Amino acid sequence: MKLFKIISLSLGLLFMSLLYTGCEKKSTTEVSKVHWDRDMCARCVMVVSDRRNSVQVKEPETGKSYMFDDIGCMASWFKEKDIAWKDKATIWVNDVNNGKWIDARKAFYDTDNITPMGYGFSAHKTKSSIKEGKEIIDYAEVVKRILSKKKMKMKSM
Repeated sequence: MKLFKIISLSLGLLFMSLLYTGCEKKSTTEVSKVHWDRDMCARCVMVVSDRRNSVQVKEPETGKSYMFDDIGCMASWFKEKDIAWKDKATIWVNDVNNGKWIDARKAFYDTDNITPMGYGFSAHKTKSSIKEGKEIIDYAEVVKRILSKKKMKMKSM
């Protein structure tokens, strides 16, 4: 009988700790762990493997993260799904030079790159890391160009 109480108490404590861990609120601002070559793009469902052009979006209320293989997929996903919280989301993008996560809204972008889905925009933490003579644009311009390209493609169909 004493052994039964000990086992019951142990199982109860284990269950409570698992329940607490499962309910723990996720960070809404920190980069989540990426499972390279296993996580899939939230839009096109391609496996995320390019460590220099991927994007991670954090939902502001829940902390849920969404992975994208290209910033073009992210911008298109926001538009197609009519994501109401897109302006409040934390958005991380890889610096094309070193693969480190940087704030997508503060990054500088060049426009003529080979990227997973062919949108061509790569992020840089600083302007000085972009080769001289290349066009440099900001996050808002990247999104604007991605969405205008989609409109042009749809018109030609």
